[in-house]
Amino acid sequence: MGRLTAGQRVLPGFLIIGAQRCGTTSLYRALSQHPLVLKPVLRKGVHYFDVAYEHELRWYRAHFPLRATAARLHRMYGHRPIAFESSPYYLFHPLAAARIARELPGVKLIVLVRDPVERAYSAHAHELARGYEREPCFERAVLLEDERLAGEPERLCADPRAGSHAHRHHAYLARGRYAEQLARIEPLVGRDHLLVVDSHRFFTSPAAVYAEVLRFLGLPELTVPGFACHNARPRAAPMPAPLRRRLAAHFAPWDSRLTPWLGHPPSWLR
Repeated sequence: MGRLTAGQRVLPGFLIIGAQRCGTTSLYRALSQHPLVLKPVLRKGVHYFDVAYEHELRWYRAHFPLRATAARLHRMYGHRPIAFESSPYYLFHPLAAARIARELPGVKLIVLVRDPVERAYSAHAHELARGYEREPCFERAVLLEDERLAGEPERLCADPRAGSHAHRHHAYLARGRYAEQLARIEPLVGRDHLLVVDSHRFFTSPAAVYAEVLRFLGLPELTVPGFACHNARPRAAPMPAPLRRRLAAHFAPWDSRLTPWLGHPPSWLR
């Protein structure tokens, strides 16, 4: 990696911070095709502000392209390029937003949201496939969530070096309360530095949403990227209808608070 040249590297001007299982990889891939968007050197997400904050900022900077590369692109296109990364745990981690605001003043943040019931079901399949979840029954995993997460946010806040397997991998309902997380972040970075995108809109009208994201970032439309859905996982079976209704009712108070962020009612409520 670029630790020896870290002082010669750029820091990101925007971050995709979540939510998990909401299309962050697909948006990352689309934006990475823009000539003035600089992705991390090694991987999509650096996870500095959530699980790797014991490192110094120089370690984080080492993950991004050289300033010489950015300068060359600036001369070529007459517009300053922007580096970015995508770490979807940033939205949910209780300390990440404050760390981002402190280390990257002025950074812009992008959040994708989808039907939180579908997000929870998708997250369970994802964690099960990766071996981070051992409870194969989604309904049972949801019932276990409060017990598993009890005291974990407080423990993370009390010990900035702490990690929590349950908080990161078993928060099926808590991660879907998007408005709760946005309300925590807004005072730290400012409303005009936050863009919230409805994932359904992105997947059904990708060119229009892509153009909105570029306007938010202040970037010109230079190319038309190839749009694709990445990281989708097949479902073992449909979710039982009674469970879906219970979860929809659980999320309803938070879903109703998303309209001002999106500029329209969430797609799953229409």
